[in-house]
Amino acid sequence: MTLDRPVRPFRRIDAAGLARLHGTAMAPLGQRGWTEGEIASLAQGPGGFSLVAEAPGTPPSMLGFVLARVIAGEAEILTIAVASAARRRGVASMLLEAVVAEARSRGAIRLLLEVSVENAPALALYERTGFAAVGIRHGYYNVDGVRRVDALVLARGL
Repeated sequence: MTLDRPVRPFRRIDAAGLARLHGTAMAPLGQRGWTEGEIASLAQGPGGFSLVAEAPGTPPSMLGFVLARVIAGEAEILTIAVASAARRRGVASMLLEAVVAEARSRGAIRLLLEVSVENAPALALYERTGFAAVGIRHGYYNVDGVRRVDALVLARGL
């Protein structure tokens, strides 16, 4: 799969599709996907932005997205999700590159995120792209409503 278009900014009309994509991406992790309203509110709230990767076509299909915010010189990735059919094809890496560039353009000097200690593919991606552990949040994630899983707090300079 190749992308003929760069990652583009979020449009309010994207929210429903991104909510579906997020729900599908989070289900295997035992987590609830975010609603259309939650995604739109965060993307359009103070410091918030979202970037969308699409495959060409009519209509284009959403391959993934990243939702982030920049406040007081720090950027935070709130969530990143890639459609199952687009995984292991560079979409997440492309979204990370795009969020780094956007965060820099908004004056951020550091990028943070939380990731489950059980999410090996994401941990490998973040390590390859320069993130390092700076903390741990014990019991941060509620998995299937029955158990708690720690999150690593990762950061990298911009």
